[in-house]
Amino acid sequence: MAPAEGVGYRWLMMAASRLELNLVRLLCRCEAMAAEKRDPDEWRLEKYVGALEDMLQALKAHASKPVPEVINEYSRKVDFLKGMLQAEKLTSSSEKALANQLLAPGRVPTTARERVPATKTVHLQSRARYTSEMRSELLGTDSAGEPKLDLRKRTGVAGPRPGDEKQSAAELDLVLQQQQNIQEKLAEEMLGLARSLKTNTLAAQTVIKKDNQTLSHSLKMADQNLEKLKTESERLEQHAQKSVNWLLWAMLIIVCFIFISMILFIRIMPKLK
Repeated sequence: MAPAEGVGYRWLMMAASRLELNLVRLLCRCEAMAAEKRDPDEWRLEKYVGALEDMLQALKAHASKPVPEVINEYSRKVDFLKGMLQAEKLTSSSEKALANQLLAPGRVPTTARERVPATKTVHLQSRARYTSEMRSELLGTDSAGEPKLDLRKRTGVAGPRPGDEKQSAAELDLVLQQQQNIQEKLAEEMLGLARSLKTNTLAAQTVIKKDNQTLSHSLKMADQNLEKLKTESERLEQHAQKSVNWLLWAMLIIVCFIFISMILFIRIMPKLK
């Protein structure tokens, strides 16, 4: 029974290793394809990423799966590739750049030959490409720096004119100036809020300090009153004890005097008869 169990365990380990090996190979292939310049009609990468998701789910459900850190790294890279494909489907370059910023590339190289994770390289390349596209849309040029066809049609000539370039530069300067003014206004508002917060903090600190002084004085007066009350209580107790002693002696003397008087009265009264 034990040899059969050993053979079964080795078979599970080999199956898990083969599945992980296939996953790593396909992941390296997908990272290489993502780093290359692809045609818009390229469909293989999307299919490969779908297969990666299926293999990753199978690896997670396997009895001899890798440690959680390795599984999380695989999931991170697959999610990055999937998000990159979704970002490429967006229409606006600004939307693509924003979606690209939200992606998280892998932290560990997939193979030992890589010094930097391939997904991180792809992330930087796509960020630079989307930034270039945004600049081209803003300046009205294509990726090579040449003016777009619609700009030529709008100007009504076959090529760009120096006046149009100056106008585009002036519009860009105006946009930059407006952005700078907005930033300066925001900075002034933040500075005003910081000053107001500082003033309120100093005022609150002064009030708290005065309250602490008043509380300390009240505690000191309470301690003094307590000491005086204790002293007066002791004096009153001593006075009460003295008064009780004198009254007791006076009562004893009166009782003795009455007793003696009664005895004398009883003895004297028969003789008078």
